[in-house]
Amino acid sequence: MDVMRRWFRWSAYWPVWSGYAAAGGSALYGALGVFWAMGGGGFPFAPVEDDRASGSILEGSQAGAVAPVMAVVGLIGAVAALAMTRRWGRNGVRRALLGFGWGLAGLLVLIIPDFSLLAVIAFSPLLLVFAFTGVPGPQEGIGDILYWHRTNLIILFVIGVLWALTTLAYQRRTRQVCAHCGRGEATIARWTTPEAARRWGRWAVYVACAAPVPYEITRIAWYAGIPLGITDDFLRMMRETPGMLEVGLGCALASIGGAVLTQGLIRPWGEIYPRWIWFRAGRRVPPALAVVPATLVALAAIPAGFMNLRMSFDAGLGESWGLNAPGMLWIFWGAGLGLAAYAYALRRRGSCRHCRTPARVRHEEGQVRPFTTSA
Repeated sequence: MDVMRRWFRWSAYWPVWSGYAAAGGSALYGALGVFWAMGGGGFPFAPVEDDRASGSILEGSQAGAVAPVMAVVGLIGAVAALAMTRRWGRNGVRRALLGFGWGLAGLLVLIIPDFSLLAVIAFSPLLLVFAFTGVPGPQEGIGDILYWHRTNLIILFVIGVLWALTTLAYQRRTRQVCAHCGRGEATIARWTTPEAARRWGRWAVYVACAAPVPYEITRIAWYAGIPLGITDDFLRMMRETPGMLEVGLGCALASIGGAVLTQGLIRPWGEIYPRWIWFRAGRRVPPALAVVPATLVALAAIPAGFMNLRMSFDAGLGESWGLNAPGMLWIFWGAGLGLAAYAYALRRRGSCRHCRTPARVRHEEGQVRPFTTSA
């Protein structure tokens, strides 16, 4: 617990270190872009065999076309991230930096990745075991699962998250509000009050729980021998491939378990540990313990949904709609889960330890203002 507590304390200063981390990541890929443009090996989107290819939108592209763009964007990004950290720019320059930052974050987090991070999250316990016992089956090791084309997408995702944090901190600082909580002397919108967040957050939870249901039904049906959304030949192929049906069933069960945990964002046991967690029963659940994992899964689900959307258009649905169509709904799963986590954070947030803005609010003319000592 002490290690976790120190981590949370360090992560609370994200407006300070995220900009430098984003600049470092952008500079690294800018330099790699130059290297790949000059013919260097290891270009992560180069055409490879199907069993080593990723589902990225850039998969199969040529280094001569993509690497120079990576070099330019990466090196410009390093300068822009440092400028945001130093709070440079006003008016038009500020808008340009914000547009660049949010655009790059969206590209790296939502558009370029595939399902890799979502798969790593779902199978992280098994991957931890495999690191010590080896991977069963024909694979030679973890490297056959986290190969470079796939690992590169996870790294780009992390850099994209850093860019989102950098841009958010810059946007708040240049608005003269607290970079940590976004609150200040300005009025607070009514929809961010705990009462409003509880209402719309409940609907977000319902969407997040309902969107993966078609995926869960199809994978459980396949395991039971029912070719729902696929051909008989494809089901026969999965039966003959060791572990393939079991992996699908495991993903479905993990999704169902995630839906149960998502309910905690609107249930009392999501705020106070219930009796069945005997070693913490009755204690307050730290908000970050729910918000951070939910946000991470939400961000990972959306690009996985876009990947299934692209693959559906490429292959056509037809009688094999069960392969990709259920995964298209992950876009709504991620969006709903992200909004539910945000609503939970709004309800649970207390006084900001950085700007000292209190948690209590009062309504004025349809808006909400924080209580102050002079109120």
